[in-house]
Amino acid sequence: MIGWYVHHAGRGHATRAATVAAHLRRPVTGLGCGPRPEGWPGEWLRLERDDRNPAPTDVSARGLLHWAPRHDEGLAARSARVARWAAVRHPALLVVDVSVEVALLARLCGVPVVVTALPGVRRDPAHELAYDLAEALLAPWPPGTHERDWPARWVEKAWPVGTVSRFDDRPLRPPARRDAPRVLLLWGCGGRSTGAQQVDAARAATPGWEWVECAGDASGEQVWQALLDADVVVTHGGQNAVAEVAAARRPAVVVAQPRPYDEQVATARAVEAAGVAVGLTEWPVPAAWPQLLQQARALGGHGWVRWSTRAGARAAAAYLDGLADAMGAQR
Repeated sequence: MIGWYVHHAGRGHATRAATVAAHLRRPVTGLGCGPRPEGWPGEWLRLERDDRNPAPTDVSARGLLHWAPRHDEGLAARSARVARWAAVRHPALLVVDVSVEVALLARLCGVPVVVTALPGVRRDPAHELAYDLAEALLAPWPPGTHERDWPARWVEKAWPVGTVSRFDDRPLRPPARRDAPRVLLLWGCGGRSTGAQQVDAARAATPGWEWVECAGDASGEQVWQALLDADVVVTHGGQNAVAEVAAARRPAVVVAQPRPYDEQVATARAVEAAGVAVGLTEWPVPAAWPQLLQQARALGGHGWVRWSTRAGARAAAAYLDGLADAMGAQR
């Protein structure tokens, strides 16, 4: 059996986990303090939250971890539940997306760990610990993208599978013809720094374009149809959002939102360098938008084939099943 820990922030971690899990040959059990993801194919172990203390102290254990606040009852309860699950179920491996503390806890219980890698600068002590102890690093981006600056020991165990999207199996179609080209502004659930006033200014600066928005609470079907109907997608730099634009093969402007470790900045720069989309590290001034939209439209969406094979979930599942087989044979 394979376990999969899912971080609760946003929807991207859960969506990616469910997309890959659907292709696993082995049974899979999910662990997380969020609700069971839509389409999850196996058991789901609901964990306690680790932020019960309203005034947490020394959350990083003097800079060695990311989140381990002193005297938090929820942290103690969830750690005990994960350890008990490992002792009773004997998983072949645990995929961690993402938590340094869960990765460390599982490995201390003797469970082999696969860590889902993230873009950005991850050379702090906590990330170094998690990446070093992992059997493999699941990298949901094309080979030679974010791992170029990694140490050799990480590159050797990386699985760059391309982006993973819940829409990879869906048929494509061109956008419907209309009087004005359409901009889809695609938001997620992880919070945003761009306000309505900035969006209104961008809309006012591009009178020849129709702007529509798709928020993080939209259904999967709504998101997919909105992507297909867009002449250009303007999206944040979250991995899940970029993966969905790539799956739809739509022209795009990827604008980074502030995130720890410059995660979205790294993705915006990467898509720009790869020539698959226009990438920006911050929301531009209104006067820049007419040229940016024309640039994205001229670039087109065909370049996403270099970013997304539309088979990333299958490739990830095959790697995981193979590693689980190898780990199981060592028992």
